[in-house]
Amino acid sequence: MATRTYTLKVASGAKPALRIDYAALLNEEQLRAVEAGDGPALVIAGAGSGKTRTLTFRVARLLERGIPPEGILLLTFTNKAAREMTRRVEELAGGFVDVRRILGGTFHHAGHVLLRQYAQNLGFSQSFTVLDREDASDLMASCIAERKVSREKRFPRAEVVLDMVSTAINLQRSLSQVMVDDRPQFLPLAEEVLATAVRFQQRKQQMNLMDFDDLLLHLKRLLAEHPAVRAQLVERFQCVLVDEYQDTNRLQGDLVDLLAGERKNLTVVGDDCQSIYSFRGADFTNIIDFPQRYPGCGVYPLTRNYRSTPEILELANASIALNLRQFPKELSAERPSGPPPVVVPTKDVDEQAAFVAQRVLELRDEGLPLEEMAVLYRAHSHSMELQLELTRRGIPFRVRSGVRFFEQAHIKDVLAHLRFAQSSGDELAFKRVVKLVSGVGQATAESLWTAVLGLPPELPVKEKLEHPDVRRHVPRRASSGFARFSSLMARLGRADSTRTPGQLIEDVLTGGYGEYLRDEFGAEGQRREEDLRQLAEYAGRFEDLPRFLSEIALVSEFSAEDAVAAEEPDEFLTLSTVHQAKGLEWKAVFVIWLAEGRFPLVTAIRNPEEEEEERRLFYVAVTRAKDELALTYPLTTNPQDGARIILRQSRFIEELPVGADAPYDRLILEAMETPVLPRLEGAKALPPKPDPESQE
Repeated sequence: MATRTYTLKVASGAKPALRIDYAALLNEEQLRAVEAGDGPALVIAGAGSGKTRTLTFRVARLLERGIPPEGILLLTFTNKAAREMTRRVEELAGGFVDVRRILGGTFHHAGHVLLRQYAQNLGFSQSFTVLDREDASDLMASCIAERKVSREKRFPRAEVVLDMVSTAINLQRSLSQVMVDDRPQFLPLAEEVLATAVRFQQRKQQMNLMDFDDLLLHLKRLLAEHPAVRAQLVERFQCVLVDEYQDTNRLQGDLVDLLAGERKNLTVVGDDCQSIYSFRGADFTNIIDFPQRYPGCGVYPLTRNYRSTPEILELANASIALNLRQFPKELSAERPSGPPPVVVPTKDVDEQAAFVAQRVLELRDEGLPLEEMAVLYRAHSHSMELQLELTRRGIPFRVRSGVRFFEQAHIKDVLAHLRFAQSSGDELAFKRVVKLVSGVGQATAESLWTAVLGLPPELPVKEKLEHPDVRRHVPRRASSGFARFSSLMARLGRADSTRTPGQLIEDVLTGGYGEYLRDEFGAEGQRREEDLRQLAEYAGRFEDLPRFLSEIALVSEFSAEDAVAAEEPDEFLTLSTVHQAKGLEWKAVFVIWLAEGRFPLVTAIRNPEEEEEERRLFYVAVTRAKDELALTYPLTTNPQDGARIILRQSRFIEELPVGADAPYDRLILEAMETPVLPRLEGAKALPPKPDPESQE
């Protein structure tokens, strides 16, 4: 793709003296992007290539060219990023302009500022109120109540309707299409859902309210339906700059195009190879088709990487080169050589966890802080066995942007089912699960428990739940749900020596809890189901329910000990999904569960576009590492139902060059002794290191 070259025009014909020595502070690629002239510019910023530095210098350069600060619109994805960029611009150009007059921030922040000025054009007053998520949910609940839909129809909760409306707005699709694609279970109620959504918009307009999605939706309406206002804003913003452009959704992409207007003084910065958020609505075509929407645009690749060693980048380059839809580039390292990445097949998932824990403590003994290490995975459920192993060994860890596996609500829900099935005297377990029945609240749960407690303790669970003294406390609206709950608990409590705890978890899912997750949480519900199936796989190795629950209780006890310890650990190992790790870096990175069906996920490779996004996700994972990178996968799953399943290594390892050209070393572990100990103090208690002669 040809790169357009620009020449800056100076009215006097003389080259102005620059206050900032750009050539001395930037590399050649960054300088070309910063010095780009008028017109559209696409900066393809590879991982670790100084994207933020380039964008802030670009803003400073525009200011030096005479663009007034109020004529610059800088759109970012977080307010933190906007503040950081403004701070850097202040350091560069604060001596000759007031950079506080730049309109910088998230799309929502910019929408808020602009709508305050022009709200009257849309029928709002300038004093409109912005609803937070909780208030928006309450208003939606009120709209649902107005419809007086029969409780028997299982109408979606306010949060679910709100999610569907939000998806429709951000993807610029109809609500009907969102229901067809994402929530087909609600199609029989489509007419009522659509009417509720319309009423929701009406109520907001009547009450002079906007929610966060409205800040973008109404800004687009303002620009599209009011040409005079659009002309004013296009004239005002002489330069529009967008950070992380690969993450923009359809609505955000439309807003950028409208604000750039006919002038097209637009600079977008991003990396097509790090576009990994389609599940959140990010539209890959925004960045990949930018040259088609802006013919003749300048394309400025940044390929000099300041983060990783050449060995890590060689692996990353070899992998991402297989994607067809991309702006081809090859990252080059500015750092000296380091150890090659290692691929580590392990006997099973337990040995995978033991290897990671062992290597973490070895690195810690060698002087590398835990804060400089991370373990990355494709899905949160993939960290379960590792969390157990780290807890047993006393290695402090934090789960980035989430809670520990066994502390998640859906895990606790299912474990509560099993606990009550094992012991009908478990009050906390009973109250937790019965409140999942539609129509049962706290007061009803208390009444039901009092009734259950008054029955002879030797009665089976089924007879307790179906006893007249219990059933009379069940509200009519909860009758069918409670009957289903009673049947499920009867199956779980049935004496059957051939049924493993894993099969009992599957029973909970098929007995109504899986449907509850899908109805309540939509796409997020599918992720929670994956967590529970991973838990079922783990539970399948236990002979009986008491042993499984005791193991989980042991881990929970250790976590509780850590939480109340007198001294909080001063450092933690980071555990994170790859999605949550984007934009971060560590000296040592472990990527686990690199097996087909896990990374990439089975559900994520249904077509070439999804497979390419999975490969981009792998690329993001490996480019988080500065010095050391380990890619691990189990050769087999843990036994379940008496069978051990052989796994195939991920295609992302399989497709890399082999032999002398392989960009990694393969580490073969000897049989590792991994005793189940509650705590291991330091590396002295670790299993022995692999014999160097066993390595290839």
